[in-house]
Amino acid sequence: MPGGTYSALSGMRTRLEELDRLAADLANVNTAGYKTERASTVAIDRDSFNSQFEAAVDVARGNTKIDWRPGLIANTGRDLDAAIDGKGFFVVDTPAGERYTRAGNFVKRVDGVLTTSAGEPILGESGPIKLPNAPVSIADDGTIRSGATQVGRLQIVEFESEKDLIRESGSRFKALPGSSPPQTVEAKVVGGALEQSNVSVVDRMAKLTELSRNFESLNKGVNTLMTELDGRAISELGKR
Repeated sequence: MPGGTYSALSGMRTRLEELDRLAADLANVNTAGYKTERASTVAIDRDSFNSQFEAAVDVARGNTKIDWRPGLIANTGRDLDAAIDGKGFFVVDTPAGERYTRAGNFVKRVDGVLTTSAGEPILGESGPIKLPNAPVSIADDGTIRSGATQVGRLQIVEFESEKDLIRESGSRFKALPGSSPPQTVEAKVVGGALEQSNVSVVDRMAKLTELSRNFESLNKGVNTLMTELDGRAISELGKR
């Protein structure tokens, strides 16, 4: 198989992988606290194919980088919604350990505990926060009050480097093994609001169009190499 065919096929594969990533971004455009990702490609030396891939490729997907730029903060008027204005993460208590999110669309579980929409407790400075059977409000410092009574305060943490975090799913992240532990920080919290996804639909659709055109061009290149050139070679050899 001509070397150019490998290059074209590997390029098509990276475009398909990028398409999956774009699809994830577009699917989460309305997910509170969601962060888009940027990806790159890398060249692979053909001599190392056998040790890295089952099939020969010339281009592979490089590292992805999470775009941590904040999304817009939109007022919802809902008492249990909260957005972080600035850096930081809410802390989620899960069976697998602590997880981190900027999605503040909290709910009250039947036992009164403040949780994510999936029912996992949101940690306050003294552990899970239990809400009373009464209206509550969230202050700028993350304090949750029912009337004049303080019922808890949201724990907000920050990492030494956001590179210490990887996406677990959607708008939830986990710390990499061996990373520095997060530190509790003072942050401004906007009650009755949510941070929107930072996905730009216009940007993602433009990228989708670009990927589609690139894939089509590479596909035509493969067809040329595999069909026209091979057919011409067979035709020429048949005349001899």
